[in-house]
Amino acid sequence: MDKVKLFSLKELEKATDNFNTNRVLGKGGQATVYKGMLIDGTIIAVKKFKVQGKIEEFINEFVILSQINHRNVVKLLGSCLETKIPLLVYEFIPNGNLFEYLHQQNEDMPLTWDMRLRIAIEVAGALFYLHSAASQPIYHKDIKSTNILLDEKYRAKVADFGTSRMISIDVTHLTTVVQGTFGYLDPEFFQTSQFTEKSDVYSFGVVLVELLTGQKPITLRSQEEAKSLASYFIMSVEENCVFDIIDERVMKEGEKYHIMKVVNLASQCLELNGKRRPTMREITLELEGIRKLEKDSNAQEGHGDFVRSEDYESLDDNSIISEIMSTFELRSRTTILKDDHVVTM
Repeated sequence: MDKVKLFSLKELEKATDNFNTNRVLGKGGQATVYKGMLIDGTIIAVKKFKVQGKIEEFINEFVILSQINHRNVVKLLGSCLETKIPLLVYEFIPNGNLFEYLHQQNEDMPLTWDMRLRIAIEVAGALFYLHSAASQPIYHKDIKSTNILLDEKYRAKVADFGTSRMISIDVTHLTTVVQGTFGYLDPEFFQTSQFTEKSDVYSFGVVLVELLTGQKPITLRSQEEAKSLASYFIMSVEENCVFDIIDERVMKEGEKYHIMKVVNLASQCLELNGKRRPTMREITLELEGIRKLEKDSNAQEGHGDFVRSEDYESLDDNSIISEIMSTFELRSRTTILKDDHVVTM
């Protein structure tokens, strides 16, 4: 793993044109991210925290990202310690975030069904790594489509570890103040204040439903009423009309059988009882299997418009997932959730 670098404030001010508003890549509740260019031409993203009391978020994110090395996790290049709240410097990810591509129509680069499957696999693989393959388990705690960045080849990069937590191996849950993003927040965590790896699974399930439907996690019906995509999706599964809410492009390009397998997997991720949700390992394996079936089916039928994985970048054949893919098959099961048990967010 490359060592993180200490940048001078002067260096980052020059790179970002004194943190010019024209360089803003994104704003959140806690920080603003700026695009910059170093003297050697390297494009970077600089995260500047807004609130002075949030230095613990800087420390948390720095400690976690400095120990992570995964192709689908945004890379930390270094930091600057000359400001009241230190700055974080990341690799620049050029194609924005998944939310923008799903919910802000982009005719120049629409997300194909194959791309959606691949992105789901990449995010699942990153979470599997965080939960089990890192030196200590890490709970992300804020998985959502805006925190999934897309690089020049539209590969997924999980970002924003400000609220993430590193967990001792013998610990199964984290009791903490309930925080997160409505629409993605695990109802079990909301009720118990106990965050587990299965809370990340729930949030991933919402992202998976976004990829399937192209719909936002929360839709405002009026000033006082909001519709939760998770509960709407589960209701559609219950009423056997889930294909009515699947994105048109997905229905056009995908096999119904394969789409239904992803629907079943998403339903399992959204189980109200966290213990009944699959692990990220199981999810990754199942998604890889579905994508392989989809590719094999399209190859046999000779679909000319199917986007090949080699047009982008395939998963590393040496990954842990690929090595054990042939030995595992996630048991498919149908999930039924009652509407009155779903927490509306």
